[in-house]
Amino acid sequence: MADAAAYSEFKKVQIHRDDTTFDAYVVGKDDAPGIVVLQEWWGVDFEIKNHALKIAKMGPGYRALIPDLYRGKVGLDVAEAQHLMDGLDWQGAIKDINASVSWLKANGSKAGVTGFCMGGALSIASAVLVPEVDAVVAFYGVPSSELADPSQVKAPIQAHFGELDNFIGFSDVTAAKSLEDKLKSSGVPYEVHIYAGSAHAFMNTSPDGVKRRKGMGLADENQAAVDLAWSRFSSWMGKYLSSS
Repeated sequence: MADAAAYSEFKKVQIHRDDTTFDAYVVGKDDAPGIVVLQEWWGVDFEIKNHALKIAKMGPGYRALIPDLYRGKVGLDVAEAQHLMDGLDWQGAIKDINASVSWLKANGSKAGVTGFCMGGALSIASAVLVPEVDAVVAFYGVPSSELADPSQVKAPIQAHFGELDNFIGFSDVTAAKSLEDKLKSSGVPYEVHIYAGSAHAFMNTSPDGVKRRKGMGLADENQAAVDLAWSRFSSWMGKYLSSS
């Protein structure tokens, strides 16, 4: 886990949409391209903040924004996280993402979306349903057909999956291959990467994140895969969010 001083870099803001307001956490340079960072099923916890901190400091720098899709709730174990995700208003979450992208683009820069697990599925859905998104990088999650059809994406998409992921139909290899087939017909630039020897949530490498994964039976650790995925992330966002 990053120390408290690192988390203090985040600024809490309120974002309005429709007739509601939600909290979001922002880190990075004000004038940098924006990236919305979408939570796993746990909620806005230490690991998604770790990812946002890393993204903010990547390459030329980004303004990373985490919208609080659960409105302050955090799942402390698998049962709680499952309950929170099951109760999520997915269409409402897309509206939150839309408002977050608009907030980031208010300074005239481009904006991308990334997400992990539940957030990965939402990031792909945002490429279909949020017209202002300029690029997406999704980690181990595919939206339901009811939410979004990936063959209809409008923004360039890069997606990352673990070969050993056993979340059937959501982030396993079959889901990844199905996503790739749909992206082929979309006509937009895309990449789908599958990492040998890696399971679900393989990007979670903080000590607490590793401990939590092991508690779920996910004992794989492959720093080379993590480094490669971040390198691909950086190249993709750098290419599509640069001002040139």
